[in-house]
Amino acid sequence: MTTAAQLRIPATVMRGGSSKGVFFRLEDLPEAAQRPGAARDRLLQRVIGSPDAYGTQIDGLGGATSSTSKCVILAPSTRPGHDADYLYGQVAIERDLVDWSGNCGNLSAAAGAFAVHAGYVAPERVPPDGVCSVRLWQANIGKTILVQVPVAGGQVRESGDFVLDGVAFPAAEIVLEFLDPAADDGAMFPTGNLVDELEVPGVGRLQATLISAGIPTVFVEAQAVACNGTELREAINADPAALARFEAIRVAGALRMGLIDSPEDALLRQHTPKIVFVAPPADYTTSSGRRVQAAEIDLLARALSMGRLHHAMMGTAAVAIATAAAVPGTLVSRATGGGPRERLCFGHPAGLLRVGAQVRAEAGRWLVTRAVMSRSARILMEGWVRVPADSF
Repeated sequence: MTTAAQLRIPATVMRGGSSKGVFFRLEDLPEAAQRPGAARDRLLQRVIGSPDAYGTQIDGLGGATSSTSKCVILAPSTRPGHDADYLYGQVAIERDLVDWSGNCGNLSAAAGAFAVHAGYVAPERVPPDGVCSVRLWQANIGKTILVQVPVAGGQVRESGDFVLDGVAFPAAEIVLEFLDPAADDGAMFPTGNLVDELEVPGVGRLQATLISAGIPTVFVEAQAVACNGTELREAINADPAALARFEAIRVAGALRMGLIDSPEDALLRQHTPKIVFVAPPADYTTSSGRRVQAAEIDLLARALSMGRLHHAMMGTAAVAIATAAAVPGTLVSRATGGGPRERLCFGHPAGLLRVGAQVRAEAGRWLVTRAVMSRSARILMEGWVRVPADSF
């Protein structure tokens, strides 16, 4: 609908895990934006308020952080045995870019709930009370995600007592199962190595574990990048030299993983790979002031997203952490003390996160069959978003 030179588009703002984004049904988008391309990108950028040279996204629904500059499009699934196709767009804040190269694990929980809200799950499969198992096809990476959505009175139940560090209020627990979350060929390590040595311009040589599980991720040891693993967001994000160093490492990892052909290509691929630095357990204070004891965790992990240290932990990066920790010999496994493990608890800036992964060695390579974690989700607003009709 058009009102005074603005389009009114049905939309829902949802929190999923420690992220939030604007959700759309594909059929509700203007026709030009119902298919991939510049028109879709422009529309979503205008919804969020990007590109914004001021870095505030004041003229849009974004919150000027990587955790809040997100859009999701769902549609009835075209894949047999799936309920909905789930497409995720990471909208850059200052730059003119929508990155479609990966998934958002946090918003995967909200995508499962939204599929029920949108009527994409057959009514006979939604129990009056209990749990509805929603099968999503994650269209960005071509993988299946099972979302166990709590239901009461035939509707999504959002209230509950599940506490997720990084989110201020409790809610109903949603269990996510990422099936076969590695790369298309099933291999987790694109170079074939558990540990690679990167030559990073301006940084030097350092060891890295390069993995593609959940999301392509570059793992480095905290001490190798002049960190201790207990840093909070402000310590890194207020240090331009540190941010530049991490970006140089990310670019070197992306080149070694074959995700980009030249360093310049990294400017068009900000969402992936992620970079995570890890360290053995240590006492630290979270961003909320809570004191975490080393005995509570198996390792420390800090992740950067879209060039900034994340306030908690991306869900897809948590999958990568769980998977890498399950394989003896990786830098993540070393930080936990070594040895195989299917479950672990790690410390991030906002608190603790428990995750698990099942891996196996087969024909000389490591494979991951599933990764599991818990999140929560809630509708924050539903109605129409307005964008200038000439914005795309």
